[in-house]
Amino acid sequence: MIKGSIVALVTPFNYDYSVNFDKLGELIEFHIEQKTDAILVLGTTGESSVLTFDEEEDIVKYTIKKAAGRIPIIVGSGSNDTAIAIWQSQRFEKMGADGLLVITPYYNKTNEEGMYKHFEMVANSVKCPIILYNVPGRTGCGISINVLKRLSKFDNIVGIKEASGNMSYVMKVAKLIDDNFSLWSGNDDIILPLLSVGGSGVISVVANIMPNAIHEMVHTYLNGDVKGANKKQLEYLDIIDSMFYEVNPIPVKEALNHLGFEAGPCRMPLFDMDKTLAKKMYNLIDNSDVVYKWQK
Repeated sequence: MIKGSIVALVTPFNYDYSVNFDKLGELIEFHIEQKTDAILVLGTTGESSVLTFDEEEDIVKYTIKKAAGRIPIIVGSGSNDTAIAIWQSQRFEKMGADGLLVITPYYNKTNEEGMYKHFEMVANSVKCPIILYNVPGRTGCGISINVLKRLSKFDNIVGIKEASGNMSYVMKVAKLIDDNFSLWSGNDDIILPLLSVGGSGVISVVANIMPNAIHEMVHTYLNGDVKGANKKQLEYLDIIDSMFYEVNPIPVKEALNHLGFEAGPCRMPLFDMDKTLAKKMYNLIDNSDVVYKWQK
């Protein structure tokens, strides 16, 4: 039941689009140093949808070995094919993942019972803790509150990454929070509102470039300094918004490259960031004292 900032880690690529494992190792060490509370690999920000099965396996093996138990490693194992989601969840569990992030079955927009059965079958196939991932803006479907109520009773379904941005939905999710079921924000711009109704933290995009700041903000709130945390959330809002000037992870990878960390390009069909928007983002991050600057 991780509290704090979980970074949704980018996948660094070389300029021939192969995975850059040296840079991946640097990122893992960086986040440990910067007090990130856990690392998520193979998420949306990690471009999991354009990775081969072999690449995914290599990334997970490398990350778990590199982390060496120093930081929890959560692995995105979901799919729109229930059989694939089960297979991936089982193989990542065997590799030593500390937790799994399982997204709704995108494109195959199932009915209510199909949604429940999808997650039920995945949960019953592993013992590893599972975080559900609700992001209807990317998948075209969501987890209804009725289905979520049923899923929250599973011993190994430990919470939800909520990225709908719908605060009415969030309030209903919050009623399900207990010692065995947690809520993490999937939106960096509303971390504090979710914490205020019992959330445990965030699974964050912006933590790729300001990990310590996001860790400190969440723990400032959890330690009782609501006004201090609120001040930080509002202070960071423009930078957070800049990470979504274009579809994630185009801006955050552009930011990492600009700041001196060679994260490489995104894989197609994700393309280079619009130059005008990139310049606007550069201005924000260059003038921030909480964004980490690598030496170029």
